[in-house]
Amino acid sequence: MLHSGRMEVLSAPPAVAPDSPGAAAPEHIFARVFREMRPRTAMPAIRVQFRRYANANAQIRLEDGALDVRMADTLAAAPETVIEALAEILLSKLFRRPVPAVSNDRYRRYLNRRDVRKSLDLVRQIRGRKRVQHPQGHCYNLEEMFEELNFRYFHGLMARPVLGWSPNASRTLLGHYDPPHNAIVLSRILDRPETPRLAVEYVLYHEMLHLRHPAEQFDRLREAKALLRRL
Repeated sequence: MLHSGRMEVLSAPPAVAPDSPGAAAPEHIFARVFREMRPRTAMPAIRVQFRRYANANAQIRLEDGALDVRMADTLAAAPETVIEALAEILLSKLFRRPVPAVSNDRYRRYLNRRDVRKSLDLVRQIRGRKRVQHPQGHCYNLEEMFEELNFRYFHGLMARPVLGWSPNASRTLLGHYDPPHNAIVLSRILDRPETPRLAVEYVLYHEMLHLRHPAEQFDRLREAKALLRRL
């Protein structure tokens, strides 16, 4: 994934067994975190619903004395510590408080675990819809460019994925490779007469490298990501 600005890297945690005996219900976890944050506020009615989202989405709303939490059903089997971290994140945002760094880190580490990531990718592939516009843009044809780069750098051996321009002209995310949909998408902002072909080729080549050499194959990946987070 190629950004024009700052790169965010997430690391993975040690494995935690889900559904451990005696695990608290999500409503009890949210109630406990709520009480810690608002000890003098009357406890609202709390309802946690698991929805069939395409991603690990979560939402929270406090209205008419009721706290309504909706989260992806892919989180239903998450360890209690992860649900607690998510509760701290959502309630902090709801009450306009700084999100505890340890909670954010624990939740992101869980989502970036290899087994969880594979499960989320499969869900996205089944439920999600990839918004990709035709590879023939106003100025550049991504399929033709892909084949040229394929023969120049990969001996013509790379299978062509889905290629297309993004619906929106993003300046921060210039391109990305989406494994679940096997798609390379470039920002439409590059499909302009004033954008040199060389720049478009580089962004596409960068994403082709992700297709050919997934980052997960890098030795000591977790350690490297942890080091990058400290920079």
